[in-house]
Amino acid sequence: MIILEDVTFRYNPSDEPVLNRINMTIDDGAYVGIIGPNGCGKTTLVQHLNALLYPVDGRVTVDGMNTDDESCAGEIRRRVGMVFQNPDNQIIGMTVEEDIAFGPGNLELPSVEIRKRVDESLAMMGLYGYSQRQPYTLSGGEKRLVSIAGILAMKPRYIIFDEPTSYLDPSSRKRVLSIIEKINKSGIGIIHITHNMDEIVNAGNIIVMNHGRIAFTGSPKEVFGTVERIKALKLDIPVATELAWRLRQKGENIRTDILTIDEACLEIVGRLQSPRVSEGTQVRDRVETITIQHIENKAIPGVKQHA
Repeated sequence: MIILEDVTFRYNPSDEPVLNRINMTIDDGAYVGIIGPNGCGKTTLVQHLNALLYPVDGRVTVDGMNTDDESCAGEIRRRVGMVFQNPDNQIIGMTVEEDIAFGPGNLELPSVEIRKRVDESLAMMGLYGYSQRQPYTLSGGEKRLVSIAGILAMKPRYIIFDEPTSYLDPSSRKRVLSIIEKINKSGIGIIHITHNMDEIVNAGNIIVMNHGRIAFTGSPKEVFGTVERIKALKLDIPVATELAWRLRQKGENIRTDILTIDEACLEIVGRLQSPRVSEGTQVRDRVETITIQHIENKAIPGVKQHA
């Protein structure tokens, strides 16, 4: 369990706090999404979870270990791995295999154990056949998988993902998100920062930050269902939620806590099958119009398409 108690942080003593009295708990095996406007303190917050930064006031404990205790720093960083936004800043090995083995090697594990961990990580990432590749020859999505594999080889209890799909094409983005879900199902806790709200609709809990504070928290339905509150922070909402909200703005009595396209389809089909045929026709026409406008005017939020 990771616990933050009244955590305050400034980069300089005279500055305004970047984090201001943060209190939160992350349970073992949880999936926590963190969202908020640029500059609200998201990355600064997660860097406190693995002792990269230390609070000016308050305290952070990881499985009972205080991050201020230098003797615990190594073990805390092993337990709380971090996948940075740019994999080029994280990959240091001359080959994929060498990079994945770097962390376990620093733990001075027996060579047999290192070999086992490298093979397990390669298998989980679907990177068999890549072991002798040089990282600079890989695509952005493949580099991201290598950086995740290196963290997994350390046998962490939690992994922080700081905008892990940035600059990825849709196929690579989908693959990375599938891997994150698979990792969480294996029992590893996930802390996921993103600007793409569709990525965290399956999270257990979402933390919304603003101006260095936790503005509010809740399940995805609780957070995104109050659309106006999210939009007031100039944040996006999931595409399906946006569609439902726009239909409601047009006068349709439709829920706004819809998170996925499948949910939206079930809701809309139910209305189209209503005996009130004329109303159903109006709903269908509005859905078609709004969806076309959404596709034409707004790309999937937060995704920059690069190979």
